[in-house]
Amino acid sequence: MTTTQTHAPETPAANPVLRVPPAAPAAAAAYFRASLAFHADVSDVATALAAGGDPGFVVLDCRSTDSWDQGRVPGAIHLPTARIPEQAGTLLDTSVPVVTYCWGPGCNGATRAALALAELGFPVKEMLGGFEYWAREGFAYETREGSTTRDADPLTAPVGTDACGC
Repeated sequence: MTTTQTHAPETPAANPVLRVPPAAPAAAAAYFRASLAFHADVSDVATALAAGGDPGFVVLDCRSTDSWDQGRVPGAIHLPTARIPEQAGTLLDTSVPVVTYCWGPGCNGATRAALALAELGFPVKEMLGGFEYWAREGFAYETREGSTTRDADPLTAPVGTDACGC
């Protein structure tokens, strides 16, 4: 006598995007609104600074002095994260929002600096992309030798226009 084993058909692998379903639209709106309260992107910071006059915020570079000398956002204030508790009160005004940045998306230094500032009572946002994306998007930056720019990386900024359209 021969027996045939019956197997249930294999179920397709779960869609990794939808394995956890999207949040309800109202919850998603609240989350994304909150995210924008905590973050600014490089392009928006550059646009606000280029408009001239008082942008309504200060930019804070929280990296080491060697990093600062290598390149920085024009007009930024240099205050390494470790010195924030002692020096923020003399360099910054608690009524003016601070936008922190560090090296780039692989570094959480700007997040740590933003936390330290928030704990001291400063309104703060983190600049997504940090100095890396500032330079990669072709914005001018300062070094020990003076002001310089790089060609925009077409993987991070549109070619031939100043605006990405987002």
